[in-house]
Amino acid sequence: MTSEITEHAPVPARNYIGGEWTASSTTGVSYSPADGKALGTYYEVDEAQVEEAIRVAKHTFATHAWRTDRQLRARVLNEMADRVEAATDELALLLARENGKILPEAYFELSLTPSKLRYYAAQALTSSGRGGRVRPGVYSTLLVEPVGVAGVIVPWNSPVVLAVRSFAPALAAGCTVVMKMAAQTALVNTRLAELLADCPSLPPGVLNVFTESGSVGAKLLVSSPDVAALSYTGSTTVGRQIMADAGTTLKRLSLELGGKTPMIVFDDADLDAAVPTIVAGITTFSGQFCMTGSRVLVQESVADEVRAGLAEALAGVRVGPGDAEGSQMGPLIDFAARRRLEELIDASRGDAEVIVPGGRPEDESLAPGAYYRPALYGVSGTDSPLVQKELFGPVATFETFATEEEAVRRSNATEYGLAASVWTADGARGLRVADALDAGTVWTNGWAVVLDQFEEGGYKQSGLGRLNGDRALEEFQEYKHIVQVI
Repeated sequence: MTSEITEHAPVPARNYIGGEWTASSTTGVSYSPADGKALGTYYEVDEAQVEEAIRVAKHTFATHAWRTDRQLRARVLNEMADRVEAATDELALLLARENGKILPEAYFELSLTPSKLRYYAAQALTSSGRGGRVRPGVYSTLLVEPVGVAGVIVPWNSPVVLAVRSFAPALAAGCTVVMKMAAQTALVNTRLAELLADCPSLPPGVLNVFTESGSVGAKLLVSSPDVAALSYTGSTTVGRQIMADAGTTLKRLSLELGGKTPMIVFDDADLDAAVPTIVAGITTFSGQFCMTGSRVLVQESVADEVRAGLAEALAGVRVGPGDAEGSQMGPLIDFAARRRLEELIDASRGDAEVIVPGGRPEDESLAPGAYYRPALYGVSGTDSPLVQKELFGPVATFETFATEEEAVRRSNATEYGLAASVWTADGARGLRVADALDAGTVWTNGWAVVLDQFEEGGYKQSGLGRLNGDRALEEFQEYKHIVQVI
């Protein structure tokens, strides 16, 4: 595995545009979040290259059989699944080193990826049009067609699966794609692009991939009238700006944005199962996850027990490099992310009770890395900034409630509505609470169970549109109604 990564590291990671690997006049450096050392270099895309990628994608969509050849699209997506799956070990190690997540989490991300590609390979073969004779001599046909060029903006926290989650349905629908990926994972981005480009059936110009540290390319995807649809995963603040800026072109938008996932524990819950799952909800991907379990709400009669269990478990989390044996949580993505988290906590903590202090580890061997130990704060009111703000780190709040109604009221008290988790042995109560929560996904007695064939997305300020399932294709499709009179 190490030799494979080293083989790709000396040459700057390139961008894939129009079926060609392109360099640029500017290079950047990818650093390990575990120790701050350089892992490799990459070519920073320039504005002209992004414009060329959009032009090529538009030309390919207009002139190639891609948009009408379902069999070709299915074949390409299946080839992609095979290549990503075959490179699982290599990608997992690269993710652990460049992204910082521990190896089991990197393997978890990659375990979600081939199945999505294969699911959308099958969807590419599925016709969803319909027709009928509406009255004598009048026949009506409804066709589903791809919208054109799709822009995809991918975050750094899970770059492989989140890239696939957006571009796979776009390709299945018959769109061509221009995809921007974040510079924090430049080496992962290029290795993924190499694997995808290696698919023999993929026509040049159908999938274009570039890396940038800034936002020039992303803004072009948003503003260009030649990009018909855009899929963005990231913060609510940026999502709002994208929606405003995209208004001039009226392009189709799919936005999966921030979250403040409540983990609701009732007094009849299986605490032996709930507590370790909540710990995972706080620490997975070092809390850099839109569905991080950042709010813990516990019924008063079991609050002390859950609080003690969480405090012990969080204090005992072993922090270390993602590729080191025994690490239970890796570093944050970079030092800038840690500074942002520290500043947010300093400004937001107020009179919150410190249950587990978190912060930078005392172990001197970890000082060169962007580590932040998991933290837990007790709060009484839902107006606390720690409750209202997405912190994007391994930090959670602890609240108590007396009744089911109070649990729902507290859970719904933020602008976010991406996901929630409910813990109870009472099946009817689990369904009642799930019904009452303003959240796009609700797990009962579980967390972070994602299924390719069922949609996910946010309520309120957590997003617009849906990913996964049938709806994901619809984000990249248009309907054409043909009426024939004879």
